[in-house]
Amino acid sequence: MDKRLTLWILIGMIAGIIVGYTVHIGVAPDSSTFENLTKTFKLLSDIFLNLIKLLVAPLILSTIVVGIAHMGDSTALGRIGFRAITWFILASFISIGLGLLMVNIFQPGIGVPLGAAADAATALGEVKKLDFFEFILSIFPKNAFEAMATNNILQILVFSIFAGVALSALGEKGAPLVRAADALAEMMLQITHYVMRYAPVAVFGALAKVVATSGLAILLSYATLLAEFYMSLVILWVMLLTIGWIFLRNRIWTLIRYIREPLLIAFSTASSEAALPKLFEQLDRFGVPRRISGFMLPLGYSFNLDGSMMYMSFATIFIAQAYGIELPIMTQILILLTLMISSKGVAAVPRASLVVITGTLAMFGLPVEGVALILAIDQFLDMGRTATNVVGNAVATSVITKWEGMLEVEEPEFIEPPHAPAHTAAAGKRGLDLAEDMVSDARSEKS
Repeated sequence: MDKRLTLWILIGMIAGIIVGYTVHIGVAPDSSTFENLTKTFKLLSDIFLNLIKLLVAPLILSTIVVGIAHMGDSTALGRIGFRAITWFILASFISIGLGLLMVNIFQPGIGVPLGAAADAATALGEVKKLDFFEFILSIFPKNAFEAMATNNILQILVFSIFAGVALSALGEKGAPLVRAADALAEMMLQITHYVMRYAPVAVFGALAKVVATSGLAILLSYATLLAEFYMSLVILWVMLLTIGWIFLRNRIWTLIRYIREPLLIAFSTASSEAALPKLFEQLDRFGVPRRISGFMLPLGYSFNLDGSMMYMSFATIFIAQAYGIELPIMTQILILLTLMISSKGVAAVPRASLVVITGTLAMFGLPVEGVALILAIDQFLDMGRTATNVVGNAVATSVITKWEGMLEVEEPEFIEPPHAPAHTAAAGKRGLDLAEDMVSDARSEKS
């Protein structure tokens, strides 16, 4: 199954759509049967997401600590960090700018009926005010264990950098901890192999739940918006991969092949986090050393969400168009700059893009209730933007590695992982000193 994981995930996606649509048209939405089925579908995907969240914190911690400790040069860390942030800022401008350009060219919001725009606050829940200063403070952990428990990627990143630099300074004294962290990282990747075997089931559950609840007819209702948004994403993919080709040349095609499984997982579950452990593993095989991927990916997951940033600019102008509000070019540029800053502060917030959009609409006096226009298909939009986030971070990590002159020769796309011993000669009794009469009926025969 490990060798054909991509095929099994595709089968899970197709089966999920078929079963979900069957439930949608064949079971009354207000019945207990429908409720139980959708809860079951959701359970299948939630189990997978919980298992992935189990891996994320220790994997990031151990990978960064080992990478920095083995780097042996603190100036290299600063140089890589500077190059990474420079890339992220440029990618953000490209993503948001392209979103603004495409939505002005296509103008999908013109003529959209506003009858569906009810109170969006009910569907979104409480929208937390975007506060730049609170965001800066939240980067720095006050409790490392709390950061681990809540999977706060930025806080884990900060603690791990301190720990890695400190262990590097300790030298031989810190070597046992470095070896322990290295073993922890390997253990987490081994667990990832086990969890990934469940991925096709999770993909099935995620898509079955979405299609059963929303149906496929809704895609026809929003066909124009969906088609134009996905076309914009394709253009963004071409731009990112072209920039990647400039640095990686023909190895960019190898990179695409190696990350297809993380891509499918991200697309079908609409969760970037779900693809992270597998993305670590595949970049390892592509030739990216852990010392770079361990630093770049957690940083990118907070600051380099290319698909989400394009979506936010696209959706904001779409809502303005739907309400017939003309936005001058200077206002759109201000929206671009606002999204550049505010999108960094809600990386760990559920439905983060909608929260940022709502805050931006309110800031510029645009109708907040317009968010309801995209709520119905947000899951389908989220699938595309999440897959784009994975592509953006994979390209960024590979390019920075090449830029640093550290890109290694790729390993085979699939390597048989270690297997736990089974059917051994000792049958699980190895290491026990058992007398014959302790494992047989010899005593009962004597009596």
